[in-house]
Amino acid sequence: MVRAEAVVDLAAIRHNVATLRARLDTAQLMTVVKADGYGHGMVPVARAARQAGADWIGAAVLEEALELRAAGDTGPIFCWLTTPGEPLAQAIAAGIDLSAGAPWEIDELVAGVTDRPARVHLKIDTGLSRGGAVPEEWPTLVRAALKAEREGRLEITGIWSHLASADEPKSPANEAQVETFETAIAVAEHLGAEVEYRHLANSPGMLALPQTHFDLVRPGIATYGLSPFGPALPSAELGLRPAMTLRARLAMVKRVPAGTSVSYGLTWTAPKPSTLGLIPLGYGDGLPRHASNGAPVQVGGARRTVVGRICMDQCVVNLEDDVAAAGQEVVLFGPGTGGEPTADDWAEVAGTINYEIVTRLGARIPRRYVDSAEVGG
Repeated sequence: MVRAEAVVDLAAIRHNVATLRARLDTAQLMTVVKADGYGHGMVPVARAARQAGADWIGAAVLEEALELRAAGDTGPIFCWLTTPGEPLAQAIAAGIDLSAGAPWEIDELVAGVTDRPARVHLKIDTGLSRGGAVPEEWPTLVRAALKAEREGRLEITGIWSHLASADEPKSPANEAQVETFETAIAVAEHLGAEVEYRHLANSPGMLALPQTHFDLVRPGIATYGLSPFGPALPSAELGLRPAMTLRARLAMVKRVPAGTSVSYGLTWTAPKPSTLGLIPLGYGDGLPRHASNGAPVQVGGARRTVVGRICMDQCVVNLEDDVAAAGQEVVLFGPGTGGEPTADDWAEVAGTINYEIVTRLGARIPRRYVDSAEVGG
């Protein structure tokens, strides 16, 4: 019997990837597995995604991309976040597609080339103002890449960018970004670039903005069955199945009299005699401390509430007058199909998004991989 575990349903991952693919016409699909597969486990998720037809796997940083190759993934992998001096030669030799949004990145790619040209996706900043060349500097970046391509050191594989407000489909920023992206493509083609992949759409973009699909889409959170639109458009309405269930065992149960205060700062006081349960998970495991005095859990089939401040290693649930015992299961969140809270419920209490709830779960929580029929077991 484990203290706690995150149960990841790989059948749900496969279902979600297949559901997302079915929404596409000709565009390819890149399953994004950055941040350890949004907390679900990068390598198992990538394998399940490939089984369901993912054309590409997306990784944010070099360590992730190289780990995928080491784990045996031989398909297309795209990695987009690097800093000066990183070992690009390893990634180039492993056939990993990389990103460049500034001339210095072209220089570093060229320096890392040995026996094969670097495959690069040029990034245009269309309005998110993170990575990528601003439109005024875009021609300089494209010319630098074309020069390296003519020298046989580099292959321009793609042009890409990232949406800022796709989770608000009616935002005028979306159309402005599409327009900037299309202009950048036209400029690059005019300068002589021949590009196979143009990609812009994240999860909300691919789900709500078909004009952003181009040649390739990059869903992240939707892969894991969570809606990028939050409670406004739940997962079930998108045909997605949340893949993670976070469970624990009560470490202690005690009866306390009315007036008993709980946890650091004594921020909650029992209004009547109550049964308290100790959950052996805290912010050291990734539970958001902002969810103190309000986070929902399920114990014995009933919804109950975390009371007092969430501590580093534990938190307390008010079981009211329920009969409970140490060792009893607590479901902190899951798909919601059994009445348990969801990641969206936790996000609402913590004032954050479902992405953060699953991604922040730490290594102290073991992941157990199952198919759907086993989730309750």
